[in-house]
Amino acid sequence: MKTKTLSVSTMARCAMVAALYTVLCMVLAPVSFGAVQIRLAEALCLLPVFGGEYILAVTLGCFLSNLLVTGFPDILFGTLATLLACLCTYALRNVRWKKLAIPASIPPVVFNALIVGPEIAYYFSDAPFTLAACVINGITVGLGEIVSCMILGVALVRLIESNPALRGVFLHK
Repeated sequence: MKTKTLSVSTMARCAMVAALYTVLCMVLAPVSFGAVQIRLAEALCLLPVFGGEYILAVTLGCFLSNLLVTGFPDILFGTLATLLACLCTYALRNVRWKKLAIPASIPPVVFNALIVGPEIAYYFSDAPFTLAACVINGITVGLGEIVSCMILGVALVRLIESNPALRGVFLHK
């Protein structure tokens, strides 16, 4: 069986991405956590467009952020939503709409709305757990993900793709 090993530079890039995700969440905590959230660090969920190693990096950053701020439900469900989103984003890495990575930005919106929305309604709300609460929380989380991923994340991918120096950093083998 042939196994692929990560280079030191790849591991360092992944550690920096995980740390950047965590720092962005901590610095922007008032808007990164809660029923109405715009977790700007989620823009990094588009990095798997540049390689599978970023799946681990972004998932680790999400795990660490949730570990430091929220609790077990978000550590489990929020991290799972990010992992699934990054896996699907990676699968869509070569699909473009008008030369933009818009299709790759859809999974983070969908997974977070469908997983984190009901999670917030169940674990973190004082209101009764109802289908309406799940839908409302799913919509608010989804709207935040649209800002973070479909706008900022797509812009981040475009910036990296159009800048040779950034391309060298993120695509370095």
